[in-house]
Amino acid sequence: MATAAQHLLDHVWHLAGEIGPRSPSHGDALDQAADYIASVLAAYGYAVQRQEYAWRGRPVYNLIAELPGTPQREETVILGAHYDTVPWTPGADDNASGVAVLLELARLARALKPGRTVRFVAFTLEEPPAFFTSRQGSRVYARSLHERKERVVAMVSLEMLGYYRDEPGSQRFPFFPMRYLYPTTGNFLAVVGNLRSRELVREVAEAFRQGSTLPVETLATSPLVPGVALSDHSAFWHYGYRAVMVTDTAFFRNPNYHRPEDRPETLDPARMAACVEGLLAVVKKLAQAEAPRSEGVAKES
Repeated sequence: MATAAQHLLDHVWHLAGEIGPRSPSHGDALDQAADYIASVLAAYGYAVQRQEYAWRGRPVYNLIAELPGTPQREETVILGAHYDTVPWTPGADDNASGVAVLLELARLARALKPGRTVRFVAFTLEEPPAFFTSRQGSRVYARSLHERKERVVAMVSLEMLGYYRDEPGSQRFPFFPMRYLYPTTGNFLAVVGNLRSRELVREVAEAFRQGSTLPVETLATSPLVPGVALSDHSAFWHYGYRAVMVTDTAFFRNPNYHRPEDRPETLDPARMAACVEGLLAVVKKLAQAEAPRSEGVAKES
């Protein structure tokens, strides 16, 4: 029987090794990635919804799989990862790693009986030029939730989860003084949120530590801090929802960020499996019906 690490490595190799760059300028590859993700989720027993919209005359898709909750089905926990890349990179860490973890969580979550509904969403068009525009995949999806007045308890963005280093000094920071507050060895995950989401940052980190020995650090601060808003969680902040990013810290650690060298062999599947263990504990915690409620606040786009 395949281990979690093998499942993760298989997904990363298919997306970043076999398909390769997945951007609108590689439209067939972007479609192949969407088809692969949908087929894996369907094989796990999920009914997969495609949220289609247009980007420069061609259809693109967010992919949604749902695990209904009981008794609080109307309250939703969302885990999401983007499957597109910038045009010149195979995007193993950014973000085949996040998609692989999303798929493995969806596989393992089938055994759960959540109190709240859990959704696994693969987003398209996170990367420029769509990023921070109304056509970003997560912005399209978050806007649809807002328009339907859905009760989103929490959103967790899975952004680059596969690159780790054990050498001292391998971790950099947006501001030099942070090196005195955080480890300078790049062997941990970070849970990052805005000030409105600071309680969710704490909840996610505490639950993660209960499920995994992989070190985790936290930061709740202004979105103006470099790197803090650079993923799909910021689309949910735009509509007033609590959201956090779980990340290996991207370009503050990984020298292959947005480069052709971002390949599967640079990743650490064992630590990715430890990440899955922690995030499964997060899903269990956030999806508990008795957990405190915190709904998104309506905000005009």
